[in-house]
Amino acid sequence: MCTDTNVTDDICKKLNLSKKEFLNFLTQDNLRKIQTGEINAEELWKSFSENSGLTVESDYFYDYFNPKRRQGMYDVIEKIKSKGYRVVLGTNTIDSHYQKHTNNGDYDIFEKVYPSNLIGYAKPDPNFLQYILKAENVEAENAVFVDDSAENINSANLLGIHTILFDSFENVKNKIDLLIE
Repeated sequence: MCTDTNVTDDICKKLNLSKKEFLNFLTQDNLRKIQTGEINAEELWKSFSENSGLTVESDYFYDYFNPKRRQGMYDVIEKIKSKGYRVVLGTNTIDSHYQKHTNNGDYDIFEKVYPSNLIGYAKPDPNFLQYILKAENVEAENAVFVDDSAENINSANLLGIHTILFDSFENVKNKIDLLIE
């Protein structure tokens, strides 16, 4: 839905760290925890500061996150909705990015948003998609899932959900056009 979502390079530059050092100080466990809402940004940066010995002045995940809308995808969603289909978003995110997207109105096009940091599950965990299917009261075979990760697509396929791998905008647009026409 958006481009320019990577903040790691800018944060590493700000902190004068290599990407490897930065990720080592963040820890994989904390990254998983922030994505599933077990910790918030303040707790993450506190842990980072303790691990690295560096002072973090603010929430860099929010400060450096400046997503740009991929307008073509918004147009595709409008077309799907015009045919009477419900479109929801299931996204792996963190509180900082969720807040920025919300503030930007990036989620306004969706009938409902299911962010990992609020529902407690993250893709590719099958519980993530099962949570959404249950909340939407939809059987897997009646759902379509679009994602840019093969691992997430495989997880959805195992549940019986129809899937489209986002490998190019044109390919996704064409596959969706076939489904809704």
